[in-house]
Amino acid sequence: MAEPILSIASLKAGYGDFQALFGIDLEVGPGETLALIGANGAGKTTLLRAITGLVGCAPAMVRLDGRPIGGMRPDRIAALGVAMVPEGRRLFRSLSVEENLLIGGERARRGDWTLERVYDLFPILRERRRNPATALSGGQQQMVAIGRALMANPRLILFDEISLGLAPVVIRDIYAAVPAIMASGVSAILVEQDVTRALAVARKFVCLQEGRVSLAGRPGEHDRQAITAAYFGLAR
Repeated sequence: MAEPILSIASLKAGYGDFQALFGIDLEVGPGETLALIGANGAGKTTLLRAITGLVGCAPAMVRLDGRPIGGMRPDRIAALGVAMVPEGRRLFRSLSVEENLLIGGERARRGDWTLERVYDLFPILRERRRNPATALSGGQQQMVAIGRALMANPRLILFDEISLGLAPVVIRDIYAAVPAIMASGVSAILVEQDVTRALAVARKFVCLQEGRVSLAGRPGEHDRQAITAAYFGLAR
């Protein structure tokens, strides 16, 4: 069995005196997609921030290829091959679509993801490459955010609520690109409130409830009632 790319063990993290995560354990293997589900405030974004160094934790609580990276500077973690597509996209307002994409590749690892490959994945971005990134529709901006992360040629990509606020037809187009991304060999953690959609593209899932793992497994191992109970913290 292949060694995991990402290992999280007994992760505790928070903000000042507020503790948001209580002893989280999970692993992501090579080329694997893990869906991270849970209600608002469950700790999903805090977990992603701990992985990327934006929230502090003990070094051994987060390991990449067995190497402790907990509490490491975000730029050093990014250089090791971790990229994030943040909630809200956070594009540079003064830059064009292409300039936003090129920023993602400024300190890229060697790999197959190039500007042309991103344009092949999202052809509309080639057409709009000279436009200000924030002048695009919400769905197109999300494509820019995903493309910017891919330009870094990551080994692990973190998607934080990529469907939030988008129309169903746009969400469908965004998710249609996920198989091509995963086929490139990248591993992923997908934070998503749409449980059905998340489980449809993931190999396994972890459900958080108030900062703790309430359920974990592979899609199909648990019925919808069990997942709903874990999601909302309901007794069965």
